[in-house]
Amino acid sequence: MSDLYPVAHLTERDNALYLEEIALNDVAREFGTPVYVYSKAALQDAWSAWEHSVDDRQMHVCYAVKACSNLSILRLFAERGAFFDTVSEGEIARVLAVGVPANRIVFSGVAKSEREIEFALTQGIFCFNVESVPELQRIHAIATRLGKRAPISLRVNPDVDAKTHPYISTGLKANKFGIAHTDALAVYQQAAQLSGLEIVGIDYHIGSQITELSPFLDAQNRLFDLVKQLAHVGIALKHIDLGGGLGVRYQDETPPLPSALIEQSLRGLREAGLTQDLMFEPGRSLVANACVLLTQVEYLKPTEEKNFCIVDAGMNDLLRPSLYEAWMGVANCTVRDASIAQVYDVVGPVCETGDWLARERTLAVAQGDVLAVLSAGAYGFSMASNYNTRARAAEVLVDGASVRVIRRRETLADVWALEL
Repeated sequence: MSDLYPVAHLTERDNALYLEEIALNDVAREFGTPVYVYSKAALQDAWSAWEHSVDDRQMHVCYAVKACSNLSILRLFAERGAFFDTVSEGEIARVLAVGVPANRIVFSGVAKSEREIEFALTQGIFCFNVESVPELQRIHAIATRLGKRAPISLRVNPDVDAKTHPYISTGLKANKFGIAHTDALAVYQQAAQLSGLEIVGIDYHIGSQITELSPFLDAQNRLFDLVKQLAHVGIALKHIDLGGGLGVRYQDETPPLPSALIEQSLRGLREAGLTQDLMFEPGRSLVANACVLLTQVEYLKPTEEKNFCIVDAGMNDLLRPSLYEAWMGVANCTVRDASIAQVYDVVGPVCETGDWLARERTLAVAQGDVLAVLSAGAYGFSMASNYNTRARAAEVLVDGASVRVIRRRETLADVWALEL
């Protein structure tokens, strides 16, 4: 990461943008636009930032598959020893497809179906993060029918404000996630009476894009107190899952490093006298700043009110700005003279006024230029759609001076292939 760009391994050379040793204009020419371009070195650096010595306990880093689920990226993290946090049968199947043992998979989510639970139990996953009493009862019934004991962890809602966008805040009483902190002890005692369940852990996840430590530490303190209460009534846990949510730099944020979060968490565990294994579920912090979305400028359209830079990527390719009003950096892959710069809204081709990628940006740009939308690795392609019957973009992976396709561009025939 440089001071100029938040994306790791993104540099300017000879008036052009490079990702590692590859000119991004060359990527656009070879693979077309829109295209998601990932840096292998940046992905590996991000993983290394989560590797940390944790005294005599184990620590598992569970990559949140929802952030970016491309098989090549899952495989890269699997080779580094990752566990995986999943929220659907499809995500579990993706992880299994790259050869990850099922006992490195955690299954979260508020609406696990009977089919999904049976599939996860049959595969032999590490544990279920249970989000409600009805779900607990459903898992027990299915496990009993299959002659199994389901490993479970309760997701506890600590009622802590993550100080992030309300759509990605998940740890308040008003949110749909988890079991209320005030109810958790009783629910654990209920679970202990169900023969189809094996209590193995406890979990929380308070939100996403959290850029300060205090919400994490507030939630941890509540969770650690609950773990001690559980021990007092004879319920011993094997692991404590402190969730994900650590933010990244998109604009001028200064989020804590993973090492700071891990060290503070370990300190809290020691002060509480707890010896359980530790788990984290990072997603965004592993992939966001390892990727750019390349998009071509189709038209520059001045109007009485503002200037529009109209590009070939839209909200169907990158939903975050439209959905969350998220700020995404934008840079021209050709570094032009600043004297031609104007203020633009960067907008896409979709027939919605909300179809925008960036607003009020000063850009030196010409028709036909390729722009890089920065920090696009998390919740980018994984949230893409076929709205307006637009084929989804290709994904490519840069490795030094080489680049390869890791998901081919959809054709229109692909878009309607399942229709009758």
